Amino acid sequence: MKKMIQDYIRETEAKIKSKRFDPKKMERDLLRHIEFFQHERLIHLLVTMLVSLIVSILLVASLFIDNMVLMIILFIFVLLLIPYMFHYYFLENSVQYLYNLYNEVLEKLNR
Repeated sequence: MKKMIQDYIRETEAKIKSKRFDPKKMERDLLRHIEFFQHERLIHLLVTMLVSLIVSILLVASLFIDNMVLMIILFIFVLLLIPYMFHYYFLENSVQYLYNLYNEVLEKLNR
């Protein structure tokens, strides 16, 4: 997904800078991709929140229950949470950047 978003952003920036730029077509295409990436962002937000909730519950449980298995499970979920956070951060910033590109397309369309 990360490579797909990066490639799409590069491709869109190149199209905006080109002389054969069609703002109407670009607007529709950009909106379609933004919707797709927003959906991806929402799903990752929900997964990240769920994993964070599980980590919180396991952390509180480990304070009251002295069990090595519980600590191992907590450690595994923390290891899962870290990449989820980085990936969600990337998705959020990428979609925000696409909003800026969309605004740029709208400016060229309204000229």
